[in-house]
Amino acid sequence: MRAGLGAWCGDWRGGLVRAGVGAWRGGWCGLVWGLVHEVTLRRRRFSLPTACDPGKVRTCARREGGVRCATVASAKAPMQPYHPEDAIASLGTALRACTLCRDRFAATATAHAPRPVVWFRPSAQILVAGQAPGARVHVSGIPFDDASGDRLRDWMGVSREQFHDLARVALVPMAFCFPGYDAKGSDLPPPVLCAQTWRAQVLAVLPGLRLRLLVGGAAQRWHLGNGSVTPTVAGWQLHAAGGTYPLPHPSWRNTGWLRKNPWFETDLVPDLRRAVARVLKDEL
Repeated sequence: MRAGLGAWCGDWRGGLVRAGVGAWRGGWCGLVWGLVHEVTLRRRRFSLPTACDPGKVRTCARREGGVRCATVASAKAPMQPYHPEDAIASLGTALRACTLCRDRFAATATAHAPRPVVWFRPSAQILVAGQAPGARVHVSGIPFDDASGDRLRDWMGVSREQFHDLARVALVPMAFCFPGYDAKGSDLPPPVLCAQTWRAQVLAVLPGLRLRLLVGGAAQRWHLGNGSVTPTVAGWQLHAAGGTYPLPHPSWRNTGWLRKNPWFETDLVPDLRRAVARVLKDEL
């Protein structure tokens, strides 16, 4: 900057000399003409640096009797490495603090407050996409910590410890909170607002998924676009090749469905267990 201003001032001294010569040759009119002419030249050749690009700096250099401003790229700060665990932690904190359905839950027969149950890490290779936590899970904060979870673990052929291993299994329901009961004591469906708000964000931080278990109609509609559970589960072989298994909900209420569809336990379950075993073996 100092060098640039020095050159600028030096050029002006030369301009005054030229203006004085003009005055000597043409009187006061020559002097005025010389000064105006010199101002015009200086504006064309040089302008002080103004607001610069944050990633660049300006340098000035003398060139052919004038001053030239050059813009050169400055050294950029090194990019910070991406840590999936940081993204998970930030997302998990936001999820646990979610109260979007507070008024909805307060109006149910259970009149409970939101309690999102968050259970996933970026290293997970198996996704269990359930419906929503039940009343018992709402209290314990542990997904599938009930009889339904026992049945689901039996279908998968895993222990409770393997099932709740955050490094391997992501338990991501369609709604993270217990939806509550209606006036008749029946489970309310998972609020669609939850999946619309959070699901895409959660799946985006789970890049290593190799196996997806879609438990119940809500998860199957979201991931497969299919609305009816029975035909979707019956066509499980269409999806299994791509690592996706549609399953009925393991609730005791579906015991009758299992009796009517024996192929589920004779055909689908053994294939599912083999697929789960392969993923867990590769993880060891």
